[in-house]
This record gives sequence, structure tokens and C-alpha cells, in this order.
Amino acid sequence: MSLRPDLAAIADAVPAGARVLDIGCGDGALLAHLRDTKGVDARGIDVLAGNVAGAVARGLSVMQGDADADLADYPDDAFDMVILSDTLQAMRAPATVLGELVRIGRRAVVSFPNFGHWRVRASLALGGRMPVTASLPVSWHETPNIHFCTVDDFSALAAALGLRVESAVFLSGSTRRNGTFANLLAEQAVFVLTR
Repeated sequence: MSLRPDLAAIADAVPAGARVLDIGCGDGALLAHLRDTKGVDARGIDVLAGNVAGAVARGLSVMQGDADADLADYPDDAFDMVILSDTLQAMRAPATVLGELVRIGRRAVVSFPNFGHWRVRASLALGGRMPVTASLPVSWHETPNIHFCTVDDFSALAAALGLRVESAVFLSGSTRRNGTFANLLAEQAVFVLTR
């Protein structure tokens, strides 16, 4: 099975045998990959019942829940790695969610579409309309995204919360970029954070 580029970058950051919680796990594609290739203890949570059913059909331990409300129920350091892929921008309280991620996991991996990418900027500047791109694929009125951010915004929030960026991967399609001009050139970002 081939993973989306951001999920492949996340999988690269997860050590073999880790206890993993994937928040907003969707149909469990990443968790199943991690279970099958790295032998992780894979757990998940998703807000949509259909996604939970799909993940459970893959033989995964996934429950229905809302990350904005339910993460407080998890004990400190319950997982080695907590994943939030392409979901931060849909959270009501992103700063609170980030704090919860690093509380319940020793490390957190967070990926998000970069609203600072040059195509997004050009769409706004030249077209005057909200962009529709590969990483932001639906119109503004249909998107679940409520908190768009850029690579620089996320880095500033992590610093303000006292989180350490252990590593970061910047993606343009399936191409991995170095950090130079990441805020302008990366369509997506994947950060690994610790307390």
C-alpha cells in the first residue's frame, strides 16, 4: 500500500514497536501501515463513525471521539508517539490540542497544509479568492478547516507553548524540501514535537 507523502513522512518518524495514538486517524490507513511494517501498538480516535468503522474493519483499535474534547481523558505519557495528521487546522482550540498531544505522548507528530505556500498567496493576491489547491482541495464554504496556518505561524505557536521542534519535513507534492524558504515553497509540513 502506498501512503500519501505526508503520511509517509510521519511513518518515517515513528520508531518500531512504539505505542502510537493517531488522532483523526480516518480509515486507519496510516495505523495499519505502522502496525504491519513497524509492529507498533496502534490506537486511534476519529470523530466520524464511518471512519471508525473502516479502521475497525482493518483490525485496528479505534474509537469514536472528538479531539477538542476527549484528549483530556488520556493519562500523561500514555503513548510514545501521538499523531495529528492534517487535522490541526480543523480543531477549535489548536494550542490546547498541541498541549494535550505532548502531555499524553512523549513525542507528537503534527502535519498540516501550509497556507503560506506561494500558490495560496498567489491565489489570494491575484484572484482575490480563497485558494483551492492539492493540499486545500475544497472551496472555503465546504472545508472543515477553521484555523489555517503557515509554517512560520506553527513554529511561533510551538515556541510560545514551550515545545521543542525535534525535526520537520517540508513537502511539495511528494518532494521533500529542506527548511530554506519552507514557508513559501512547502505545500505541507510535518513537525515532530517534544516537551
